[in-house]
Amino acid sequence: MATVTNTPTEAATPQVDDLALLGLMQLVSPALPIGAFAWSQGLESAFELGWVNNEAELAQWVEGVLEDGLSRCELPLLVRLQTAWAEGDAITLAKWNDWLHATRETAELSDEDTRLGGALVTLLRNLELLPEPHLIPEEPGYITMFAWAAHKRFVPVRQTLLGFVWAWLENQLAVACKALPLGHTAAQRIIERLRPQLAVAVDTALERNDHELGPILPGLALGSALHETQYSRLFRS
Repeated sequence: MATVTNTPTEAATPQVDDLALLGLMQLVSPALPIGAFAWSQGLESAFELGWVNNEAELAQWVEGVLEDGLSRCELPLLVRLQTAWAEGDAITLAKWNDWLHATRETAELSDEDTRLGGALVTLLRNLELLPEPHLIPEEPGYITMFAWAAHKRFVPVRQTLLGFVWAWLENQLAVACKALPLGHTAAQRIIERLRPQLAVAVDTALERNDHELGPILPGLALGSALHETQYSRLFRS
């Protein structure tokens, strides 16, 4: 299990807390210009194939991805990566960045992580917020750079995970509102249903040992693979 130590990331004064919260809100905002809205993570295929047809089925799909995907992969990786950034540990950063690339089951999922990571690097460079070059892994993924941005903003690790998973849920529901279709009120009902599960997923991720990591999402992987050749697509492949 990753050890979360008291680092500058965990600094706690009223002003730092306020700025950290604002920094996290900036980082998870749909307005952040990195193109996250362009990807569906297999969800568009799930609609096309008839696996997800309505609000109830969408809630079940998203909850499954949360439990068997994010709580086992992205969220515990954020813990390890943010701690490594705080410690300036280039070896650990490269290790987990490479591990994450290796877990992406399809070209589409891998391309999404790499492209979003590259876009976030570009944005942070323009904001003069990049880390020292020797710390940045080769082909840094989105999770890796998200962890850096959160550390740079003094966001506590737990709040980093909550912000990330909230942004993921909002993006999945935005996909559904465009492609299912799903009404915005229905999307809010799903948020109300899943909000407690987001916190549970974060709690679970914080307790994961290294040997427990890795997504268990064969349906999502199949949907993502099929999306690459889907005839009509709203989202990138």
